[in-house]
Amino acid sequence: MNAVLDLLMGHRSIRKYKKQSVEEEKVKAIIEAAQWSATSGHFQAYTIIRVNDSQKRQAISELAGGQKWVVECPLFLMFCGDLNRSKKNWQGIDPKVLSNTEFFTMATIDAALAAQNAYTAAASLGLGGVYVGGIRNDIKAVSEVLSLPEYVYPLFGICLGYPAENPGLKPRLPMDVIYKVDDYNDSEDSTLIAAYDNEILDYYKKRSDGKIQDTWTTRSGGALMAKTREEVGPALREKGFCLK
Repeated sequence: MNAVLDLLMGHRSIRKYKKQSVEEEKVKAIIEAAQWSATSGHFQAYTIIRVNDSQKRQAISELAGGQKWVVECPLFLMFCGDLNRSKKNWQGIDPKVLSNTEFFTMATIDAALAAQNAYTAAASLGLGGVYVGGIRNDIKAVSEVLSLPEYVYPLFGICLGYPAENPGLKPRLPMDVIYKVDDYNDSEDSTLIAAYDNEILDYYKKRSDGKIQDTWTTRSGGALMAKTREEVGPALREKGFCLK
């Protein structure tokens, strides 16, 4: 192995932070690393918003379901898909094409790749963090908090800071479940996932002193049904996305 692989394979979500600011040179290095991520067609169709304002942080925390680490973390970054910049600056385009689902997909991928670069860079600098997808509970309200115009939508936030906890690694699915060769053959997946359920059950029992006794399949199903977020589609269309 090497240091990069060790870093990537040691990922864990950090929600508690030391009362220590992230140095500005590190913040800039994190953003620059994000900028050097792969980007479809060199479009760079994303924007990163650093949220310092305490009232905005509090509002975002509440909209995300009361995730207090949004307020408490030293550094909070919001990642947005952005085609507003394209509409305003690209030459020779028909702005109507920006409503295509393809371009929504492209901007989403660009933002996600930039975020992963940012997170990895932060980890390499001794920081820890957690992604906050709960902001999609109310895309419209989050957009209002951050004054996001048409063709800009919030995807997720990232809390970052110096870790004040060291949680154990949460087991991942067996490789043969997510890694296939030549075609999609899931004939063995049920057996593998049943074994994985037992592993996850043991993980939660140990981490919670027996208070949580969930498997992967039950916990994931419950989480999905608790937050179907059917408002996301209408909110995106209101912003000009996915109209065709």
